[in-house]
Amino acid sequence: MKKIVLSMAVLATIAFTSCKNSEKAETEETTEEVAMEGAETEEEAPAQQNIAEIAMGNDNFSTLVTAVQAAGLAETLSSEGPFTVFAPTNDAFAKLPEGTVATLVEPANKEKLTGILTYHVVSGEYMAEDVIKAINDNGGSFTIPTVQGGTLTATLVDGSVVLTDANGAKSTVVMADVDASNGVIHAIDAVVMPKG
Repeated sequence: MKKIVLSMAVLATIAFTSCKNSEKAETEETTEEVAMEGAETEEEAPAQQNIAEIAMGNDNFSTLVTAVQAAGLAETLSSEGPFTVFAPTNDAFAKLPEGTVATLVEPANKEKLTGILTYHVVSGEYMAEDVIKAINDNGGSFTIPTVQGGTLTATLVDGSVVLTDANGAKSTVVMADVDASNGVIHAIDAVVMPKG
């Protein structure tokens, strides 16, 4: 009789344990299904790209990307921000004297290159509408402080925003409001240069 009771207790324990393992497996499967459903939702709505990712994905900015990488600024332009970047296109870089870009991306010129690139970056997110409003609210020109420490002067010419650098050279915004997760990009048709 003791053997039968003992056997029944063992069977009950095994059956109970099997049920628990089965429930645990079902719970794990359900959790995995929910996780997979969440992953599918994320794939359907991909996260917005940051400034660096947008630039890297656009052939018109390949020279800028090379310069940003040489200066070690890719991580900065991937950070939280927000930033407004006046991004020179490849054509803008092509307007520089021959050999300028090749010289700037040399490791010995990293500090100078960093100064030029950060002169194109403004702390905060300013859409074209904000820049135009600031120009109009300030009598036709607006001084923009850059991350580099210098300033750019924004004006309107025939409805386009024109930037004047510290040396008096001008650049026109040719594509505005490329929205990024950490700010905005405005493409410009010439490289602006800080003093010095």
